[in-house]
Amino acid sequence: MTQRTLADWLAYLEQLHPTAIDMGLERSREVASRLGLGRPAPRVITVTGTNGKGSTCAFLAALLRTQGLKVGVYSSPHLLRYNERVQLDGREASDQALCDAFAAVEAARGEISLTYFEMGTLAAFWLFQRAGLDAVVLEVGLGGRLDAVNLVDADLALVTSIGLDHADWLGDTRESVAFEKAGIFRAGMPALCGDLDPPRPLLEQAKQLGSPLFLRGRDFDLAVGEGGWHWRGVGQAGQVLELHDLPLLDLPMENASLALQAYALLGLPWQPEALQGGLLATRVTGRLDRRRAIWRGKPVSLLLDVGHNPHAAEYLAARLASRPIAGRRLAVFGLLSDKDLPGVLQPLQGLLASWAVAPLPTPRSRPAGELQAALTNLHASVSVHENIVAALEAQCEQAAPDDEILVFGSFYSVAEALSWLAGHASGE
Repeated sequence: MTQRTLADWLAYLEQLHPTAIDMGLERSREVASRLGLGRPAPRVITVTGTNGKGSTCAFLAALLRTQGLKVGVYSSPHLLRYNERVQLDGREASDQALCDAFAAVEAARGEISLTYFEMGTLAAFWLFQRAGLDAVVLEVGLGGRLDAVNLVDADLALVTSIGLDHADWLGDTRESVAFEKAGIFRAGMPALCGDLDPPRPLLEQAKQLGSPLFLRGRDFDLAVGEGGWHWRGVGQAGQVLELHDLPLLDLPMENASLALQAYALLGLPWQPEALQGGLLATRVTGRLDRRRAIWRGKPVSLLLDVGHNPHAAEYLAARLASRPIAGRRLAVFGLLSDKDLPGVLQPLQGLLASWAVAPLPTPRSRPAGELQAALTNLHASVSVHENIVAALEAQCEQAAPDDEILVFGSFYSVAEALSWLAGHASGE
Protein backbone atom coordinates (compact mmCIF):
# COMPACT_ATOMS: atom_id res chain seq x y z
CA MET A 1 0.00 0.00 0.00
CA THR A 2 1.30 3.47 -0.90
CA GLN A 3 2.16 5.53 2.16
CA ARG A 4 -0.19 8.44 2.80
CA THR A 5 1.13 11.96 2.34
CA LEU A 6 0.31 14.64 4.89
CA ALA A 7 -2.35 16.02 2.54
CA ASP A 8 -3.85 12.51 2.30
CA TRP A 9 -3.94 12.21 6.09
CA LEU A 10 -5.59 15.60 6.58
CA ALA A 11 -8.26 14.82 3.97
CA TYR A 12 -8.87 11.49 5.73
CA LEU A 13 -9.14 13.14 9.16
CA GLU A 14 -11.72 15.62 7.91
CA GLN A 15 -14.20 12.85 7.11
CA LEU A 16 -13.34 10.51 9.97
CA HIS A 17 -15.92 11.71 12.51
CA PRO A 18 -19.57 12.63 11.85
CA THR A 19 -19.19 16.09 13.41
CA ALA A 20 -16.28 18.55 13.39
CA ILE A 21 -16.71 19.30 17.10
CA ASP A 22 -17.68 16.62 19.61
CA MET A 23 -16.82 17.76 23.12
CA GLY A 24 -15.70 15.16 25.65
CA LEU A 25 -12.54 13.37 26.78
CA GLU A 26 -13.61 9.72 26.96
CA ARG A 27 -12.68 8.71 23.41
CA SER A 28 -9.36 10.56 23.42
CA ARG A 29 -8.44 9.25 26.86
CA GLU A 30 -8.97 5.65 25.77
CA VAL A 31 -6.84 6.06 22.65
CA ALA A 32 -4.13 7.87 24.65
CA SER A 33 -4.07 4.91 27.02
CA ARG A 34 -3.69 2.47 24.13
CA LEU A 35 -0.80 4.58 22.79
CA GLY A 36 0.91 4.59 26.18
CA LEU A 37 0.87 8.38 26.30
CA GLY A 38 1.80 9.90 29.62
CA ARG A 39 3.16 13.36 30.33
CA PRO A 40 4.63 14.77 27.11
CA ALA A 41 7.46 16.52 29.00
CA PRO A 42 8.66 17.14 32.58
CA ARG A 43 7.01 20.59 32.57
CA VAL A 44 3.55 21.13 31.09
CA ILE A 45 1.77 24.48 30.77
CA THR A 46 -1.80 24.62 29.43
CA VAL A 47 -3.22 27.89 28.08
CA THR A 48 -6.86 28.74 27.42
CA GLY A 49 -8.79 31.98 26.97
CA THR A 50 -11.15 33.74 24.61
CA ASN A 51 -8.31 35.73 23.05
CA GLY A 52 -4.56 35.93 23.49
CA LYS A 53 -3.76 32.22 23.66
CA GLY A 54 -1.42 32.20 20.67
CA SER A 55 0.76 35.11 21.75
CA THR A 56 0.85 33.92 25.38
CA CYS A 57 2.05 30.49 24.23
CA ALA A 58 4.67 32.11 22.00
CA PHE A 59 5.92 34.38 24.79
CA LEU A 60 6.13 31.42 27.20
CA ALA A 61 8.05 29.27 24.75
CA ALA A 62 10.48 32.11 24.07
CA LEU A 63 11.05 32.69 27.80
CA LEU A 64 11.69 29.00 28.42
CA ARG A 65 14.11 28.81 25.52
CA THR A 66 16.21 31.63 27.03
CA GLN A 67 17.32 28.96 29.52
CA GLY A 68 18.34 26.53 26.80
CA LEU A 69 15.28 24.35 27.36
CA LYS A 70 13.87 22.24 24.52
CA VAL A 71 10.25 23.35 24.20
CA GLY A 72 7.29 21.91 22.33
CA VAL A 73 4.26 24.04 21.43
CA TYR A 74 0.86 22.81 20.28
CA SER A 75 -1.51 25.44 18.87
CA SER A 76 -4.44 25.84 16.50
CA PRO A 77 -5.71 26.63 14.01
CA HIS A 78 -2.99 26.92 11.39
CA LEU A 79 -2.83 29.62 8.74
CA LEU A 80 -1.05 28.07 5.75
CA ARG A 81 0.38 24.69 6.79
CA TYR A 82 -0.84 22.12 9.29
CA ASN A 83 2.78 21.79 10.44
CA GLU A 84 2.43 25.17 12.18
CA ARG A 85 0.36 23.47 14.88
CA VAL A 86 3.21 21.32 16.23
CA GLN A 87 6.53 22.95 17.06
CA LEU A 88 9.46 20.95 18.35
CA ASP A 89 12.22 23.10 19.84
CA GLY A 90 11.39 26.07 17.64
CA ARG A 91 10.82 24.13 14.41
CA GLU A 92 7.60 23.02 12.79
CA ALA A 93 7.08 19.26 12.75
CA SER A 94 7.99 17.76 9.38
CA ASP A 95 5.46 16.16 7.05
CA GLN A 96 7.01 12.75 7.71
CA ALA A 97 6.90 13.17 11.50
CA LEU A 98 3.22 14.11 11.36
CA CYS A 99 2.42 11.22 9.02
CA ASP A 100 4.14 8.80 11.42
CA ALA A 101 2.20 10.24 14.34
CA PHE A 102 -1.15 10.02 12.54
CA ALA A 103 -0.38 6.43 11.58
CA ALA A 104 0.33 5.57 15.21
CA VAL A 105 -2.93 7.13 16.40
CA GLU A 106 -4.89 5.48 13.59
CA ALA A 107 -3.49 2.06 14.52
CA ALA A 108 -4.35 2.57 18.19
CA ARG A 109 -7.85 3.96 17.86
CA GLY A 110 -9.40 0.82 16.38
CA GLU A 111 -13.18 1.16 16.55
CA ILE A 112 -13.07 4.56 18.34
CA SER A 113 -14.09 7.53 16.20
CA LEU A 114 -12.06 10.70 16.73
CA THR A 115 -12.52 14.24 15.43
CA TYR A 116 -9.90 16.04 13.33
CA PHE A 117 -8.78 18.00 16.40
CA GLU A 118 -8.64 14.95 18.64
CA MET A 119 -6.51 13.04 16.14
CA GLY A 120 -4.21 16.03 15.80
CA THR A 121 -3.88 16.50 19.55
CA LEU A 122 -2.98 12.86 20.20
CA ALA A 123 -0.52 12.95 17.29
CA ALA A 124 1.15 16.03 18.84
CA PHE A 125 1.39 14.33 22.24
CA TRP A 126 2.90 11.24 20.58
CA LEU A 127 5.57 13.41 18.91
CA PHE A 128 6.28 15.40 22.06
CA GLN A 129 6.74 12.27 24.16
CA ARG A 130 9.38 10.99 21.73
CA ALA A 131 11.25 14.27 21.28
CA GLY A 132 13.03 14.46 24.66
CA LEU A 133 11.60 17.88 25.45
CA ASP A 134 12.08 19.80 28.68
CA ALA A 135 8.70 21.56 28.54
CA VAL A 136 5.56 21.75 26.43
CA VAL A 137 3.09 24.62 26.06
CA LEU A 138 -0.39 23.45 25.07
CA GLU A 139 -3.01 25.78 23.61
CA VAL A 140 -6.59 24.70 24.23
CA GLY A 141 -8.63 24.47 21.05
CA LEU A 142 -12.11 25.23 22.42
CA GLY A 143 -13.16 25.95 26.00
CA GLY A 144 -11.01 23.86 28.30
CA ARG A 145 -12.87 21.35 30.44
CA LEU A 146 -13.82 19.02 27.58
CA ASP A 147 -11.04 19.90 25.10
CA ALA A 148 -8.68 17.08 24.12
CA VAL A 149 -5.68 19.11 25.35
CA ASN A 150 -7.11 18.75 28.86
CA LEU A 151 -6.13 15.07 28.91
CA VAL A 152 -2.78 16.17 30.34
CA ASP A 153 -2.40 17.34 33.93
CA ALA A 154 -0.61 20.67 33.70
CA ASP A 155 1.92 22.07 36.16
CA LEU A 156 0.52 25.53 35.39
CA ALA A 157 -2.91 26.39 33.98
CA LEU A 158 -3.33 29.81 32.35
CA VAL A 159 -6.52 31.65 31.40
CA THR A 160 -5.72 34.66 29.23
CA SER A 161 -9.11 36.38 28.97
CA ILE A 162 -12.81 35.60 29.30
CA GLY A 163 -15.24 36.88 26.69
CA LEU A 164 -18.11 35.57 24.60
CA ASP A 165 -17.32 33.31 21.67
CA HIS A 166 -18.40 29.81 20.58
CA ALA A 167 -21.68 30.27 22.46
CA ASP A 168 -23.13 27.02 21.08
CA TRP A 169 -20.56 25.06 23.10
CA LEU A 170 -19.49 27.39 25.92
CA GLY A 171 -22.72 29.21 26.73
CA ASP A 172 -23.70 32.84 26.28
CA THR A 173 -22.52 34.31 29.59
CA ARG A 174 -19.06 35.09 30.89
CA GLU A 175 -19.87 32.88 33.87
CA SER A 176 -20.50 29.81 31.70
CA VAL A 177 -17.36 30.51 29.67
CA ALA A 178 -15.30 30.89 32.85
CA PHE A 179 -16.60 27.55 34.18
CA GLU A 180 -15.48 25.77 31.00
CA LYS A 181 -12.08 27.43 30.95
CA ALA A 182 -11.43 26.73 34.64
CA GLY A 183 -11.77 23.06 33.76
CA ILE A 184 -8.03 23.01 32.99
CA PHE A 185 -7.19 23.73 36.67
CA ARG A 186 -5.72 20.87 38.70
CA ALA A 187 -5.89 20.18 42.41
CA GLY A 188 -3.10 21.94 44.28
CA MET A 189 -1.41 23.21 41.11
CA PRO A 190 -1.02 26.93 40.35
CA ALA A 191 -3.65 28.62 38.17
CA LEU A 192 -3.21 32.04 36.56
CA CYS A 193 -5.73 34.46 35.09
CA GLY A 194 -4.94 37.51 32.98
CA ASP A 195 -8.52 38.82 32.94
CA LEU A 196 -8.96 41.81 35.24
CA ASP A 197 -12.53 40.78 36.08
CA PRO A 198 -12.62 36.98 36.38
CA PRO A 199 -16.16 35.65 36.84
CA ARG A 200 -17.04 33.89 40.07
CA PRO A 201 -17.06 30.30 38.67
CA LEU A 202 -13.34 30.59 37.90
CA LEU A 203 -12.55 31.79 41.41
CA GLU A 204 -14.73 29.08 42.93
CA GLN A 205 -13.11 26.32 40.89
CA ALA A 206 -9.64 27.35 42.03
CA LYS A 207 -10.79 27.47 45.65
CA GLN A 208 -12.50 24.09 45.45
CA LEU A 209 -9.36 22.47 44.00
CA GLY A 210 -6.99 24.19 46.41
CA SER A 211 -5.18 25.71 43.42
CA PRO A 212 -3.04 28.74 44.26
CA LEU A 213 -4.59 31.44 42.05
CA PHE A 214 -2.51 34.27 40.60
CA LEU A 215 -4.61 37.15 39.32
CA ARG A 216 -3.56 40.05 37.14
CA GLY A 217 -4.11 43.31 39.02
CA ARG A 218 -3.59 41.58 42.37
CA ASP A 219 -0.62 39.21 42.23
CA PHE A 220 1.00 40.45 39.03
CA ASP A 221 0.50 43.45 36.78
CA LEU A 222 2.03 45.75 34.20
CA ALA A 223 2.22 49.48 33.68
CA VAL A 224 2.63 50.82 30.15
CA GLY A 225 4.10 54.22 29.39
CA GLU A 226 5.01 56.05 26.20
CA GLY A 227 8.53 54.70 25.99
CA GLY A 228 8.30 51.32 27.70
CA TRP A 229 6.56 49.18 30.27
CA HIS A 230 7.15 47.72 33.71
CA TRP A 231 6.17 44.38 35.24
CA ARG A 232 5.82 43.11 38.78
CA GLY A 233 4.87 39.68 40.03
CA VAL A 234 5.77 36.95 42.48
CA GLY A 235 8.27 34.12 42.35
CA GLN A 236 7.89 30.48 43.28
CA ALA A 237 8.80 31.23 46.90
CA GLY A 238 6.45 34.21 47.12
CA GLN A 239 9.18 36.82 46.63
CA VAL A 240 8.42 40.03 44.74
CA LEU A 241 9.92 40.15 41.26
CA GLU A 242 10.09 43.17 38.98
CA LEU A 243 11.24 44.10 35.50
CA HIS A 244 11.69 47.78 34.60
CA ASP A 245 12.01 49.74 31.37
CA LEU A 246 10.99 46.94 29.05
CA PRO A 247 10.73 48.00 25.39
CA LEU A 248 7.21 48.26 23.98
CA LEU A 249 6.08 45.19 22.05
CA ASP A 250 3.93 44.79 18.95
CA LEU A 251 2.15 41.82 20.52
CA PRO A 252 -0.15 42.37 23.52
CA MET A 253 1.92 43.20 26.58
CA GLU A 254 -0.91 41.91 28.78
CA ASN A 255 -0.14 38.45 27.43
CA ALA A 256 3.59 38.96 27.92
CA SER A 257 2.81 39.87 31.53
CA LEU A 258 0.87 36.64 32.03
CA ALA A 259 3.68 34.62 30.44
CA LEU A 260 6.24 36.28 32.72
CA GLN A 261 4.20 35.34 35.80
CA ALA A 262 3.97 31.74 34.59
CA TYR A 263 7.73 31.64 34.01
CA ALA A 264 8.32 33.10 37.49
CA LEU A 265 6.48 30.15 39.09
CA LEU A 266 8.63 27.50 37.42
CA GLY A 267 11.69 28.11 39.60
CA LEU A 268 13.98 28.85 36.65
CA PRO A 269 16.77 31.47 36.70
CA TRP A 270 15.51 35.05 36.78
CA GLN A 271 17.76 36.88 34.30
CA PRO A 272 16.20 40.23 33.29
CA GLU A 273 18.28 40.78 30.15
CA ALA A 274 17.65 37.28 28.85
CA LEU A 275 13.92 37.51 29.58
CA GLN A 276 13.70 40.88 27.84
CA GLY A 277 15.46 39.40 24.82
CA GLY A 278 13.02 36.50 24.74
CA LEU A 279 10.03 38.84 24.76
CA LEU A 280 11.47 41.06 22.02
CA ALA A 281 12.20 38.06 19.80
CA THR A 282 8.62 36.75 19.99
CA ARG A 283 6.63 36.88 16.78
CA VAL A 284 3.21 35.39 16.02
CA THR A 285 2.04 35.34 12.43
CA GLY A 286 -1.29 37.08 12.01
CA ARG A 287 -1.38 38.83 15.38
CA LEU A 288 -0.82 42.59 14.98
CA ASP A 289 1.46 41.47 12.17
CA ARG A 290 2.88 44.34 10.10
CA ARG A 291 3.94 43.57 6.52
CA ARG A 292 5.14 45.43 3.43
CA ALA A 293 4.24 44.55 -0.14
CA ILE A 294 4.57 45.88 -3.65
CA TRP A 295 1.38 46.41 -5.67
CA ARG A 296 1.83 47.48 -9.29
CA GLY A 297 5.13 49.12 -8.50
CA LYS A 298 4.10 50.99 -5.36
CA PRO A 299 4.82 49.98 -1.76
CA VAL A 300 1.84 49.27 0.51
CA SER A 301 1.67 48.71 4.27
CA LEU A 302 -0.46 45.92 5.75
CA LEU A 303 -1.50 45.01 9.27
CA LEU A 304 -2.79 41.45 9.67
CA ASP A 305 -4.82 40.39 12.67
CA VAL A 306 -6.86 37.20 13.17
CA GLY A 307 -9.20 38.89 15.69
CA HIS A 308 -12.76 37.67 15.13
CA ASN A 309 -14.87 38.45 18.22
CA PRO A 310 -15.87 41.58 20.16
CA HIS A 311 -13.14 41.21 22.77
CA ALA A 312 -10.46 41.00 20.07
CA ALA A 313 -12.02 43.91 18.18
CA GLU A 314 -11.93 46.08 21.31
CA TYR A 315 -8.26 45.32 21.80
CA LEU A 316 -7.48 45.95 18.14
CA ALA A 317 -9.34 49.27 18.25
CA ALA A 318 -7.36 50.35 21.32
CA ARG A 319 -4.07 49.50 19.61
CA LEU A 320 -5.04 51.38 16.45
CA ALA A 321 -6.09 54.43 18.46
CA SER A 322 -2.82 54.38 20.40
CA ARG A 323 -0.73 54.27 17.22
CA PRO A 324 -1.99 56.95 14.84
CA ILE A 325 -0.58 57.03 11.32
CA ALA A 326 -0.11 59.89 8.88
CA GLY A 327 -2.57 58.49 6.36
CA ARG A 328 -5.80 56.49 6.41
CA ARG A 329 -6.55 52.97 7.56
CA LEU A 330 -8.40 50.82 5.04
CA ALA A 331 -10.08 47.56 6.05
CA VAL A 332 -10.27 44.17 4.35
CA PHE A 333 -12.84 42.16 6.27
CA GLY A 334 -14.50 38.73 6.29
CA LEU A 335 -16.28 36.97 9.15
CA LEU A 336 -17.65 33.52 9.95
CA SER A 337 -21.42 33.19 10.29
CA ASP A 338 -21.35 32.21 13.98
CA LYS A 339 -19.50 35.37 15.06
CA ASP A 340 -21.04 38.48 16.62
CA LEU A 341 -20.99 40.93 13.69
CA PRO A 342 -22.34 44.02 15.54
CA GLY A 343 -19.99 43.31 18.45
CA VAL A 344 -16.98 43.15 16.13
CA LEU A 345 -17.88 46.30 14.17
CA GLN A 346 -18.87 48.58 17.04
CA PRO A 347 -15.41 49.13 18.62
CA LEU A 348 -13.87 50.00 15.24
CA GLN A 349 -16.34 52.71 14.23
CA GLY A 350 -14.56 55.84 13.10
CA LEU A 351 -11.11 54.22 12.93
CA LEU A 352 -11.28 52.95 9.35
CA ALA A 353 -11.76 55.16 6.29
CA SER A 354 -13.23 52.43 4.08
CA TRP A 355 -14.13 48.75 4.17
CA ALA A 356 -13.69 46.12 1.44
CA VAL A 357 -15.71 43.05 2.45
CA ALA A 358 -15.77 39.57 0.97
CA PRO A 359 -16.87 36.02 1.75
CA LEU A 360 -14.36 33.64 3.29
CA PRO A 361 -13.33 30.42 1.51
CA THR A 362 -15.50 28.17 3.72
CA PRO A 363 -19.18 27.19 3.86
CA ARG A 364 -19.22 28.72 7.35
CA SER A 365 -18.65 32.22 5.93
CA ARG A 366 -21.09 35.03 6.58
CA PRO A 367 -22.35 36.40 3.23
CA ALA A 368 -20.62 39.58 2.11
CA GLY A 369 -24.03 41.17 1.62
CA GLU A 370 -24.70 40.90 5.34
CA LEU A 371 -21.38 42.56 6.12
CA GLN A 372 -22.20 45.33 3.66
CA ALA A 373 -25.65 45.91 5.15
CA ALA A 374 -24.30 46.10 8.71
CA LEU A 375 -21.58 48.58 7.72
CA THR A 376 -23.98 50.66 5.65
CA ASN A 377 -26.21 50.97 8.71
CA LEU A 378 -23.18 52.38 10.52
CA HIS A 379 -22.70 54.91 7.69
CA ALA A 380 -19.35 53.37 6.75
CA SER A 381 -17.87 53.47 3.25
CA VAL A 382 -18.04 49.86 2.04
CA SER A 383 -17.48 47.89 -1.16
CA VAL A 384 -18.21 44.19 -1.82
CA HIS A 385 -15.78 41.83 -3.53
CA GLU A 386 -15.75 38.26 -4.76
CA ASN A 387 -13.07 37.08 -2.34
CA ILE A 388 -10.51 38.36 0.17
CA VAL A 389 -7.75 38.71 -2.43
CA ALA A 390 -9.97 40.85 -4.66
CA ALA A 391 -10.87 43.00 -1.64
CA LEU A 392 -7.20 43.36 -0.72
CA GLU A 393 -6.19 44.35 -4.23
CA ALA A 394 -8.99 46.92 -4.37
CA GLN A 395 -7.64 48.54 -1.21
CA CYS A 396 -4.08 48.37 -2.54
CA GLU A 397 -5.28 50.19 -5.65
CA GLN A 398 -6.54 53.17 -3.65
CA ALA A 399 -3.89 53.15 -0.90
CA ALA A 400 -1.60 56.18 -0.66
CA PRO A 401 1.99 55.86 0.64
CA ASP A 402 1.00 56.84 4.19
CA ASP A 403 -2.05 54.55 4.34
CA GLU A 404 -2.27 51.19 6.10
CA ILE A 405 -4.47 48.26 5.07
CA LEU A 406 -5.91 46.25 7.97
CA VAL A 407 -6.82 42.64 7.09
CA PHE A 408 -8.83 41.02 9.89
CA GLY A 409 -11.96 39.16 10.99
CA SER A 410 -10.81 35.55 10.71
CA PHE A 411 -7.90 33.17 10.38
CA TYR A 412 -9.23 32.65 6.85
CA SER A 413 -8.86 36.37 6.02
CA VAL A 414 -5.26 36.44 7.19
CA ALA A 415 -4.38 33.15 5.49
CA GLU A 416 -5.64 34.51 2.15
CA ALA A 417 -3.58 37.67 2.64
CA LEU A 418 -0.45 35.69 3.53
CA SER A 419 -0.78 33.59 0.38
CA TRP A 420 -1.17 36.78 -1.66
CA LEU A 421 1.83 38.37 0.07
CA ALA A 422 4.05 35.49 -0.98
CA GLY A 423 3.73 36.73 -4.57
CA HIS A 424 3.92 40.44 -3.83
CA ALA A 425 6.86 40.78 -1.51
CA SER A 426 8.85 42.59 -4.18
CA GLY A 427 8.36 43.93 -7.66
CA GLU A 428 5.13 42.20 -8.74
